[in-house]
Amino acid sequence: MQPFSSLPRAAKLLIVSLPVFALTAGQGSSGQLHIAVDNVRDRTGRVHVDLCTQAQYLKDCPISGEAPARLGQTIVTVSGLKPGRYAAEVYYDQNGNNKLDRAVFGVPKEGVGFLNDAKIKLAAPKWEEAVFDYDGQEKTIRLKLRYFIGPNAPAK
Repeated sequence: MQPFSSLPRAAKLLIVSLPVFALTAGQGSSGQLHIAVDNVRDRTGRVHVDLCTQAQYLKDCPISGEAPARLGQTIVTVSGLKPGRYAAEVYYDQNGNNKLDRAVFGVPKEGVGFLNDAKIKLAAPKWEEAVFDYDGQEKTIRLKLRYFIGPNAPAK
């Protein structure tokens, strides 16, 4: 067997790093993101979350999660999320038909929300207003649903 000092540099690095890898192998990133959605107005239906990159924002986001609605706050967990920059868009599918119902002129009939409680004016907020950085570690973010029609809607 060769003495350690005569091994190539790459072999030395591998030998030295193995114990560190063994110690941290079970402690890696969980890839779990918890989204705490406040102002859920009922116990029916589901709360749906989409996480989008800038190119996917307000389009068909491939990363999503759902949870049964809980009055007040519902927590949706997305697992296996890779580190990156994401915007969070949420809707409360109160009637369980797997879509956001809209009234005249596209006004949402069900609760909607964006991360950072980004303002919804005549259109959805810009990506920069609803974005967050995710480092791959377990994390919780929060947002509040807004309603435009029905209970919890703003006073006229």
